[in-house]
Amino acid sequence: MDNANDKPIVEIRRLNFWYGAKQALFDINLGIAANRATALIGPSGCGKSTVLNIVAGLIRPTSGTVQVDGEPVAGPQRKVGYIFQKDTTFPWNTVEENIGLGLEYRGVRAAERRERVAAMVRMAKLEGFEKAYPAMLSGGMRQRVALMRCFITEPEVLLMDEPFGALDTHTALLLHGELLALWERTRQAILFVTHNLSEAITLSDRIVLLGARPSQVRRVVDVNLPRPRDVIAVRETAEYQRIYGELWHALGREFQQGMAEVAAGGAVR
Repeated sequence: MDNANDKPIVEIRRLNFWYGAKQALFDINLGIAANRATALIGPSGCGKSTVLNIVAGLIRPTSGTVQVDGEPVAGPQRKVGYIFQKDTTFPWNTVEENIGLGLEYRGVRAAERRERVAAMVRMAKLEGFEKAYPAMLSGGMRQRVALMRCFITEPEVLLMDEPFGALDTHTALLLHGELLALWERTRQAILFVTHNLSEAITLSDRIVLLGARPSQVRRVVDVNLPRPRDVIAVRETAEYQRIYGELWHALGREFQQGMAEVAAGGAVR
């Protein structure tokens, strides 16, 4: 699947990170293509979220370099959007106010903001809830709001840290489908963390397995499943089953090492 359109928009080179006296990341080298979705998986505590936070410019690496669209990351990036697992909707803002917040911060005129927010509300199937506050919404609806708030700013790179981890299986599957449909229109780079192998295979074009800490890239698996994807039907394909089996066995070995590391001294998220 490598071609001219796969030129990395995010380039991570010889990335190392230490938490005090403990090394979390060791010599991570990774390129994230401009029009692909990449999943980060690995044992709990191996530093997956740390990678996202470094790419987002929220924390600085101990050594190594990270570039977004050819520019070194030295702080929060306008080209990068970030969706967290934790509910990040503002309880004092309505659905439409939450979705339009990024545009407001960027000085987009009110008329244009209303038009773009309305389009996102329709896309997220939230019509009728424009004036509702987060406390009036389900967890899945709040996460849709968070997705739309991020997509409306048209980031070139979308980071997601277990965005569906707190949802029940049915709701997560619905949002998987909505995310895939939305991404088909926007086609930005996505880098996301998940502990769910099915989610990784369903959503991504490439899966990167990080090992037990100090974490290194242990395996990179291309997901050669055609797009657009049906989140249910894709699980019945032979390619899905092959990738699942390969990663399941690889993860089993890393989990054992990760559990030993946690028992020896605690985890790095």
